[in-house]
Amino acid sequence: MTIINDTSKRPYDVSVIVPFLNERESLPQLYREVVEAMKPTGKAYEIVFVDDGSTDKSSEYIEGLAKADPGVKLIKFTRNFGQTAAMAAGFRYAKGRVYVAIDADNQNDPADIVLLLSKLEEGFDVVSGWRHKRQDKLITRKLPSTIANRLLSKVTGVYLHDYGCSLKAYRAEYLDSVELYGEMHRFIPAYASMAGAKVAEVRVNHRARTKGVSKYGLARVFKVIMDLITVKFLSSYVSKPSYLFGGVGSVLCILGLFSALEVVVEKIAFGTYAHRNPFLLLAVFLFFLGVQLVLMGLIAELMVRTYHESQNKTTYLIKDTKNL
Repeated sequence: MTIINDTSKRPYDVSVIVPFLNERESLPQLYREVVEAMKPTGKAYEIVFVDDGSTDKSSEYIEGLAKADPGVKLIKFTRNFGQTAAMAAGFRYAKGRVYVAIDADNQNDPADIVLLLSKLEEGFDVVSGWRHKRQDKLITRKLPSTIANRLLSKVTGVYLHDYGCSLKAYRAEYLDSVELYGEMHRFIPAYASMAGAKVAEVRVNHRARTKGVSKYGLARVFKVIMDLITVKFLSSYVSKPSYLFGGVGSVLCILGLFSALEVVVEKIAFGTYAHRNPFLLLAVFLFFLGVQLVLMGLIAELMVRTYHESQNKTTYLIKDTKNL
């Protein structure tokens, strides 16, 4: 990773990044608690709110805050582009030496920001929150999250109990050259680790949602799985794709030989003709089709990244800003 910004010249010690979508009822409490948490630290800070296409009065409330508090910034999208795009915009325009991301639904406790900053001061570069007493439904949220965290830790090599916790702190230099796509905000610790960052995890308070409506659901599972495949590909094979494609091709050739051998054996032993064995044809067809689709997806991912990064295109459009 190339460090592209000199963080020593930044005006703020901490940038608190807050993506939100229709959270008008939750924002006053969040703002108040962030200020209460940050003031005693004595650090210069800003709060960067990113409106991901809200249709309620959320932006109007933040605009009012921005007029009264110059440390409040607002980035307003033209429509809903997703949480990853909102975080990417917040990181792009933040001016702090440390970025702290936090959800706007008040389930993350702003008081825990101090814990994350203290852990950074111990020499770590990324500190992830761990909702060890999570206040969510077991079947739809906690169980899928537990399985996903174990899978993500195994694949990425960065072992965290809670990849899905938005409350995280990052040294700015490890994010300034990272482009985020899809649902990849949850993989930032893995990206930073690839660049040599020291990653830590601290237990944080998690509160039940009392206002607004959750924007999360099981539909995200499939997006995360595809992004996980992409992360593994980019971390292990982006500079040597022939290892992946050649390896898969070799395995398929071997399977083809075994399949051909099986057909010959059935012909000799039972007199079965291949054209009368529909399961063999179906298995070969589905397997090859699946492999082709996965590989096409990976190639398309690289093409999308090249399209955006070579032309300096973002994955979002900004309608308006305040105090930036």
